[in-house]
Amino acid sequence: MPKVVIYTDGGARGNPGPAGAGVVIQDAAKTYEFKKFLGEKRTNNWAEYEAVAFALEEAKKIGLAGRSIEFRLDSQLVAEQLSGNWKIKEPALKSQAAKVRALLADFPSRKFVYVPREQNKEADRLVNEAIDGAGA
Repeated sequence: MPKVVIYTDGGARGNPGPAGAGVVIQDAAKTYEFKKFLGEKRTNNWAEYEAVAFALEEAKKIGLAGRSIEFRLDSQLVAEQLSGNWKIKEPALKSQAAKVRALLADFPSRKFVYVPREQNKEADRLVNEAIDGAGA
């Protein structure tokens, strides 16, 4: 079974400020898009983690649990921290990472890859739509 590729992005206007998450899930011939407003007074890094958690929740809902997944995100910090290469020092991000790790239990084969922003345009578009849609 081919791996599932998941693009995620999280962003906050003002950092902290109103935040959103965008997710694009590519499974063979089908592509899914999800977006979510994350509230006010959030940081970019917090939103990046929340986008990964949101993606895992949605992937499970559409029946992808147990599949091999590859995350592609334009936050090198989050990609490296979730890969276990960099330490997590900020308390708010430690709790976000714990949340993501708990959700990863349903996905035994996973990889986190940092990609340049240009390769993550669709997820970024969804972040902006989520924030704009909330009137933020």
